[in-house]
Amino acid sequence: MVNSKISCKKITEIILDNITDGVFTIDRDFNITSFNKAGCRITGYSNDQVIGQKCYDIFKSSICENHCVLKRALRTGENTLSKSIFIINKKGERIPVNISAAALKDKSGKTIGGVETFRDLSAEDELRKIIEKKYSFHDIISKNPRMWRLFDIVPQIAESNSTVLLEGESGTGKELFARVIHQLSPRANKNFVAINCGALPDTLLESELFGYKAGAFTDARQDKIGRIALSEGGTLFLDEIGDISPAFQVRLLRFLQDKTYEPLGSVKTLTANVRVIAATNKNLEQLVEQGTFRKDLYYRINIIKLEIPPLRDRKEDIPLLANHFIKKFNHLQAKNIEGVSNDVLEILMHHSYPGNVRELENIIEHAFVLCSDAVIQRKHLPIYLFENKHNNDSENYHQKLEDIEAELIIRTLREHQWNRQSAARALNIHKTTLFRKIKRLGIELPKTDGRHKLRIG
Repeated sequence: MVNSKISCKKITEIILDNITDGVFTIDRDFNITSFNKAGCRITGYSNDQVIGQKCYDIFKSSICENHCVLKRALRTGENTLSKSIFIINKKGERIPVNISAAALKDKSGKTIGGVETFRDLSAEDELRKIIEKKYSFHDIISKNPRMWRLFDIVPQIAESNSTVLLEGESGTGKELFARVIHQLSPRANKNFVAINCGALPDTLLESELFGYKAGAFTDARQDKIGRIALSEGGTLFLDEIGDISPAFQVRLLRFLQDKTYEPLGSVKTLTANVRVIAATNKNLEQLVEQGTFRKDLYYRINIIKLEIPPLRDRKEDIPLLANHFIKKFNHLQAKNIEGVSNDVLEILMHHSYPGNVRELENIIEHAFVLCSDAVIQRKHLPIYLFENKHNNDSENYHQKLEDIEAELIIRTLREHQWNRQSAARALNIHKTTLFRKIKRLGIELPKTDGRHKLRIG
């Protein structure tokens, strides 16, 4: 039985001093009126040092200046539940805490101050860092066995000068692997230079890669250093190598065979000291069988091949990656989102990710734009995650894109009487690029084009 001589105020203090969360109260002027033992332990201040002080002078929180939850509680009566922030303790250390805040009112309902609880998340934060470290390999995060087999051999591959071929769907992180190989190699103090081979027509690709001399062609008013020269002593990353034309494959083969090349307009042969890493989202072996990719070039780049699995085959990585992107966007957007709700995680785990890791990152970024809560909810996700679930597999996704692309090209060709040069201009792409797309998409063309009168019948 409670001693009747003990006041209600004393009982309250005893209760507050025996809970593990920090608790403090303020008056309407933000002066601290009470502070429990757990609060003293977490912040490093004694009770005497904080009573009567402004709460923002003690906590120096990440939200004190512009987003104070106690200020909002005093002004609007709106409570805050479970918000993750950082405070600065007496030693000047940054402490992660989870807070809840509410207004204090008297019997008449008048607001007389506020109360806030704060839980020290240091142990949880440290555990999360240990987990992230355990499942991260430089900038690549995974706990999938196939990925870990790649992690095991990448350091050995990095030590060599052999050409590496990275195969994997778009968005799986091929360039990230290439950069890790470079960073672990003896060439790490030199340049890592990337070029997307599939994004440029042959003429531009050649000048970008090999460089050119002044006067080599119209508008070449001065010498330009190519990507090969820029990567001298370092690593040259040839992305989407499966998209280059047969004509350019011949030129690239010569460079890969003896590491020599001539800038456009030059008669001088240069020798390059570069390590080449190539990447593709296509099956080059099938392209060789189909006759669209040279067998000798394939064998030249296929010295060491790493196949990067798609995200749908390593779904155990989704929670890790989601947390990684949440941490990234918290930093970029100055937010304090803690994570995703259980039903959001379930949605993420059941999605097939035709866009792979890049798509997951885009989903989290989309959610960040809409989320003003502590946790990402269903309403913050892109709408397409809830529509046409049966069409979410990778094959249908890419087939749909190709069908749309083919329809656009055919319609444009018809509008220009099948004149491919005119259609390419209308599509704002190079004629060579249009030729490659027509062949890849299997578009059948009439025997004559807009430069001649079409024969009917």
